[in-house]
Amino acid sequence: MRPLLIALSLFVALASANAEVIRLAPDFTFPGVGKAQSLKSVRGQPVVLIVAKSPKVKEFKTQVKNLRDIYEQFASKQVLFVAAFTGEVGPVTSDIPFVIANNGPAVATAYSMPAKDKFNIIIIGKDGNVDYQTSKVIGAARVHDVIQNSYAVQANTGRQ
Repeated sequence: MRPLLIALSLFVALASANAEVIRLAPDFTFPGVGKAQSLKSVRGQPVVLIVAKSPKVKEFKTQVKNLRDIYEQFASKQVLFVAAFTGEVGPVTSDIPFVIANNGPAVATAYSMPAKDKFNIIIIGKDGNVDYQTSKVIGAARVHDVIQNSYAVQANTGRQ
């Protein structure tokens, strides 16, 4: 019994030592003023990346609607909103200024988005790491919390 407890204690200690998993966000490009920009070039700004088959996908439209409040709240933190389309490319109908990533299918692949998924939202912290990724539409409060928590974690761990 005692060896089992020692082994379990060692396992828990090792697991908690490796609990912080940092995943660097894969780079991609998007149109900028005068020339293309990359995700690396906007490090220091949080990025909300939405990958969808087209701007007409129901989940995409719902997520954009949910983000309206966040855009206003995070304007001072310079949150960048990016859309990447894997199929039909088109404009994003919103008062949020979205930039459209070049080569949406490559962006989906880089972020390990399964081909069956019509939609993914990825929140990238100002340190360039993926802080959150899901194939479900999330509420504005959740996006707010992820970005706020990212700022707090980066300040506490020196990942700025």
